[in-house]
Amino acid sequence: MKLMRLGDRTVRVDEEGYLVDREDWTEDLARALAVEAGLAVLTERHWQVLDFCRRFEEEQGESPGIREISAGTGVPMRDLYLLFPRGPGKLAARIAGLPKPKSCV
Repeated sequence: MKLMRLGDRTVRVDEEGYLVDREDWTEDLARALAVEAGLAVLTERHWQVLDFCRRFEEEQGESPGIREISAGTGVPMRDLYLLFPRGPGKLAARIAGLPKPKSCV
């Protein structure tokens, strides 16, 4: 576990940069996490995915994988890779303040 400064907040993250405490998450923190990951702006479509991920995790007790995100949001897989480059399942979970999906290595 380590501390990470994001915007005006300091939060605890694990070694891969995922929030330790889901309750630390806010929309402003998501924007800071996105910038830190190289995404300058979160569009409405990004928020659609992030909101789905948070609801899924709340209901299922785990972060969704990319197939579940695509099916649950209607966002095609190829578009998920454009929205969240370099691993949409992991990056969406990280920005949504959730644990790394079990389906991601």
